[in-house]
Amino acid sequence: MIQTPLLSGLAPVLDARTRILILGSFPGNASLAAGQYYAHPRNHFWPLLSAVLDEDLVGLPYAQRLARLLAHGVGLWDVLAACAREGSLDSAIRQAQANQFDLLHERCPQLRKACFNGKTSGKFAPRFAAAGFDTLVLPSSSPANARSSFGQKLAEWRNILL
Repeated sequence: MIQTPLLSGLAPVLDARTRILILGSFPGNASLAAGQYYAHPRNHFWPLLSAVLDEDLVGLPYAQRLARLLAHGVGLWDVLAACAREGSLDSAIRQAQANQFDLLHERCPQLRKACFNGKTSGKFAPRFAAAGFDTLVLPSSSPANARSSFGQKLAEWRNILL
């Protein structure tokens, strides 16, 4: 049997002002290749957050997008630090290794809410709830989630700020 090499995820985007953390499962191939969260052009993540925050993040260079998120008190990370995966689908994830969340209270003293981008990352919601965070599992922003329209996703994503 051929062993698939482990892929490493992206560094967290958070700081001491982070009040809301959005957690995906693991970056897709386009994101890993670009070294950017939600780099696939059909992923709804950046358009959704643009609408939620009432700011055109899509039109900004990536570094400025991240700076604007942090200015709004929003951080980004994934629940998995590493995994083996062929393709970009969560269903293909094998040998999953969770990120180390133990220092979140220390690194982000204002963090109150963990939002999960899809069901796979949402499996970690009980762990965050047990650590004292409010949790919200959102419909995935992935283009693979065709069950929900952009408008349906946005209606639920607006709850991030509540």
